[in-house]
Amino acid sequence: MKFDIVVPILGFDDLKEVSLEKIDDIFMLMKSTQNPHISFTLIDPFVLREYDFEVPQKIQELLEIDKTSNLITLNIVLIQTPIEESIVNFAAPMVFNTSNHKAAQIVLNETTEYGVAERISTFLKK
Repeated sequence: MKFDIVVPILGFDDLKEVSLEKIDDIFMLMKSTQNPHISFTLIDPFVLREYDFEVPQKIQELLEIDKTSNLITLNIVLIQTPIEESIVNFAAPMVFNTSNHKAAQIVLNETTEYGVAERISTFLKK
């Protein structure tokens, strides 16, 4: 599924369109449609932790979110070996509106409880 990026991804201001592909029930792959060398592994944050944030009004407008919108929230993950040592950015989630194929990265407030680099192993039951 292709999405137009309506709020730039940090460090990738020229990225305007991406495709989103399911890897498994937890991970997805987001790839640039213009540059084959740009791709991100994303993770469903809800499999790891309770996760809640407000989408700012301006971004709601850009994503054209309404009561019928179907949204997917994913987070960028830096894959490591073993996978449990992979690092998730919970402070800047990606929000995808599958109803109109628009996406944005939301940088959460500095006072958020979510970190920029949290290890997956932190959330695994031992």
